[in-house]
Amino acid sequence: MNWAHVHLMINHLPVIGIPGIILLMAYALIRKSDEVKMVSLGLVVLMALATLAVYFTGDGAADVVKKIPGVQESFIERHEEIADLSLVLVEVLGAIALGGLFLLRRKGSIPTFIVVIVLVLSLFTAAVLGVTANFGGQIRHTEIRDPAQSSPVPAAEQRGHEENH
Repeated sequence: MNWAHVHLMINHLPVIGIPGIILLMAYALIRKSDEVKMVSLGLVVLMALATLAVYFTGDGAADVVKKIPGVQESFIERHEEIADLSLVLVEVLGAIALGGLFLLRRKGSIPTFIVVIVLVLSLFTAAVLGVTANFGGQIRHTEIRDPAQSSPVPAAEQRGHEENH
């Protein structure tokens, strides 16, 4: 097992987890259930922790993948750039959710506006996570790339060409 394997195994957690939590939060708001609000916010905090693990395995995964013939560094770089935004968004969600859980401990309930804020921000975050996953998939899955972006030049040859110019 290498870093690429670990990264691929865990990167699905936030990509699938955040949309699932969105459904749970919507249910909590519809049912006006503090218990379900608490669970959904707790899961957001867990997704924030999982996203840290995904992010920090990315460099090791890139090092492994760059050595594979046919891999283009431009796809890795594009994935890394959007992953930075994904990390920030999920960590902000986690911080807001944690704040809501602290309010629960102090006041005995979670203000609905906290759940609404997390829900709305989660919708945007889920979209960005989807784009991040798509860009990551394009690194090795040429069938999902825009044909105009594909190039048969391997990453190693691209680096050599760039260093010579």
